[in-house]
Amino acid sequence: MKQIHLMENYAHLILKKGVNLQENQAVMLRAPIEGVEFARILVKKAYELGAKNVHINWADDTLTHLKFKHASDEVLQNVADWQVDMEEAFIKDGAAFISIHSTDPDLLADIDSSRVAMANKARSEAMRDVNKEIMNDAIPWTVISIPTTKWAQKVFPNDTAKEAVTKMWESILSMSRIDNDDPVAAWNDHNETLRKAREVLTDKQYDKLIFTGPGTNLELGLVNKHIWHGGSAIAKTGVEFNPNIPTEEVFSMPDKYRVNGVVSSTKPLNYGGSLIDNFSLTFKDGAVVDFKAERGEDVLKHLLEVDDGARRLGEVALVPHESPISQSGLIFYNTLFDENASCHIALGKAYPTNIENGESMDLNELDKHGANDSLIHVDFMIGSSELDIDGVTAEGKKEAVFRQGAWSLEF
Repeated sequence: MKQIHLMENYAHLILKKGVNLQENQAVMLRAPIEGVEFARILVKKAYELGAKNVHINWADDTLTHLKFKHASDEVLQNVADWQVDMEEAFIKDGAAFISIHSTDPDLLADIDSSRVAMANKARSEAMRDVNKEIMNDAIPWTVISIPTTKWAQKVFPNDTAKEAVTKMWESILSMSRIDNDDPVAAWNDHNETLRKAREVLTDKQYDKLIFTGPGTNLELGLVNKHIWHGGSAIAKTGVEFNPNIPTEEVFSMPDKYRVNGVVSSTKPLNYGGSLIDNFSLTFKDGAVVDFKAERGEDVLKHLLEVDDGARRLGEVALVPHESPISQSGLIFYNTLFDENASCHIALGKAYPTNIENGESMDLNELDKHGANDSLIHVDFMIGSSELDIDGVTAEGKKEAVFRQGAWSLEF
């Protein structure tokens, strides 16, 4: 009964702080079929809070694997018009979008990576306008997770399936601040902490950041008039929402042409059901010119070949090593959690909101300012207790931003 109560509190938090559901607003929910119990709790709460309609797009890992294993290339490349039309209709209606990301990290390990890349690219192309609206914060949206059996057993391999799922629930609820007496108040405080950090960094207007650590020596230019975001965001409707639960990051926009050096991953990357691990990328004038990986190198290769923008960066995010997720000592094989345990950067499309007036710029204007465009946006983790970061001002002055994975700036 206690876990059900906490799940209800979690659902309430997602609706109040995640998407900040408004009276008579529709909800688009993406959920794994294994999580039907929680999905029902979430839907019930949404209607109690005044939702006019809650539509669920169910996902099932087993069916996904069967499709990748047996369907033709033509089928994998086909995204039905009605699927796109439905998402666009919900956006036009001002719906709140909730995505539950709980995929088995090894789901597509036995599938030819070229087929996975082909299908991912086709879906990204079909959903380009939908993704554009979401990345421009046209509507409130949030990404969360719930335990699924195979994912939980990947994180807790020495436990039974039931024990692993229980431990995963405990981890997710704790890291989402559900174990506080008042989770909503706890999130208000947390958002305020992140707001202070992002405002200090935005005021600094560093010309570039320098990352140094084991296997990493990277100079990353920032676009002029960049904005740091983190914690809550404001939709075009004026509604405040939290794009990720949990979240520990503040993030901004790299200059797509001014990234040079080598960066090494510090955690595995789960990309579409395939793992890439112990990898490094070499950048020159913003583009990846060399790469290697101990695991999933072919997956990484296909990722970098999606389009021209896939070899350039669209995001840089700072997360202190003492974040609750990092201090758990767990590797989640799930970007939502792992990226909030570690500083990270993202290959692919930049968030237009990370540059002054970016949401009103077209692609040509964004490109002139150094904002990257791509069909993908893939975060990977580069932070650790050994990472140092320096900020370089427009005048060339170097300032400590991180030392040994911790903030050096005061907020």
